[in-house]
Amino acid sequence: MNQKITYELPNGISLEIKREDLLHPFISGNKFRKLKYNLLQAKAENQEAVLTFGGAYSNHIAAVAYAGKEQGFKTIGVIRGEELGDKIAENPTLQFAQECGMQFEFVTREAYRFKIEADFIANLQQKFGSFYLVPEGGTNEYAIKGCEEILTEEDATFDFICCAVGTGGTISGIINSALAHQKVLGFPALKGDFLKDEIRKFATNTNWELITDYHFGGYGKVNEELIQFINQFYKQTQVPLDPVYTGKMVFGVIDLIQKKYFPNNAKILLIHTGGLQGIQGMNLILKKKNKTLIEVE
Repeated sequence: MNQKITYELPNGISLEIKREDLLHPFISGNKFRKLKYNLLQAKAENQEAVLTFGGAYSNHIAAVAYAGKEQGFKTIGVIRGEELGDKIAENPTLQFAQECGMQFEFVTREAYRFKIEADFIANLQQKFGSFYLVPEGGTNEYAIKGCEEILTEEDATFDFICCAVGTGGTISGIINSALAHQKVLGFPALKGDFLKDEIRKFATNTNWELITDYHFGGYGKVNEELIQFINQFYKQTQVPLDPVYTGKMVFGVIDLIQKKYFPNNAKILLIHTGGLQGIQGMNLILKKKNKTLIEVE
């Protein structure tokens, strides 16, 4: 569903937001898209378990846990940070995943770096038996196929398609399905330029660009300006934004409009990739630091 945003914009520019966050109450946004064909493949392979990876407040972990419960898979989450094993009750994301039946394997941050190595996977297979492996963030060829379905015929009128970038899967699918006259802009939630190579592995077109100025210090990092923007945006539009991905992207787009990056009368579509479950965890962190809370729950 595309929602037109009532926002005072210069030069005839118009904004709409595709509410992918409303696709499913628990398998949110791009996670729904990424898991769709992965779970069909797991069934085709007659797998009974799905194993994946994530951090403390991972949208992906929460989505896989619920999808497994919904579709009858046993789920296993390899979680970065062995100290989290004693703090499940303090972590809304892990608590939710556990309530959905997910089994956890907590590993050190050092060990987690080797998660794609053959020996690491073999040890997991020895411990848990056979499983269907979904990469961290869900990005693989099946995820790209799902994300290619985000854009529809009704989106043909837009000049720019904007989305947040984590592992590069969502934007790759959007790039593949974007039309020739459209430019896809990605706003990485992480520092660094390495994502271009990841996107090129899956993206077939060249009508895209990464805008790397709005990561706010890196993955999961926020500041007062971003939180105030998210709260104000919600008050004005009634559209909730998460602080890790979509909030940064929308902040960036509004800032670029003010800096006259876009041509006059540009029609811009923002992709809301979900992730709202992470707000609760972020607010726990902000509260401990005596910072402003996100007020969109």
